Amino acid sequence: MERSRSRPNKDKNYSNDNDSDNDRLKLISDAHKIEQRAIVKEKQKTDRMEDYLEVIYELTKQKGYATQADISELLNVSSPSVTKMLQRLDENRYLKYEKYRGINLTQEGTDVAENIHERHTILSEFFKMIGVDENTANIDAEGIEHHIHSQTLKKLREFIVNHKKLH
Repeated sequence: MERSRSRPNKDKNYSNDNDSDNDRLKLISDAHKIEQRAIVKEKQKTDRMEDYLEVIYELTKQKGYATQADISELLNVSSPSVTKMLQRLDENRYLKYEKYRGINLTQEGTDVAENIHERHTILSEFFKMIGVDENTANIDAEGIEHHIHSQTLKKLREFIVNHKKLH
């Protein structure tokens, strides 16, 4: 006896149509193809690399410099992990790193960090606008900032600006 697969129909608009299932699968497939092209294009830049660049950028803005100890503490990683990542960021020309001498973002590293900073700011501001508390808004923004498409970010920015004009 073949078991029929049924899905809960909690929503009246929920469709059990095979065509819409196939459309959804195609959308998922297409998104992953786009994601793969972006990964190759980004010179192996990872979410973690962006986190490091963002922390270095913020530390430099606040204190005028960033140390390995600060980075280690803020990202909750070991000093050897920080050293490895700093070397990787140096190899990718996002920063200039000399052991025991200092950490300086290159223009490319600064551009990436400023972009991530802007993404975080827009996302957290949007979340707060819809009633999310500041701490949760920042936590969620930190997770999403690496994955949001520039077109979506642009629309969020426009929404925020228009909303502020009305209020």
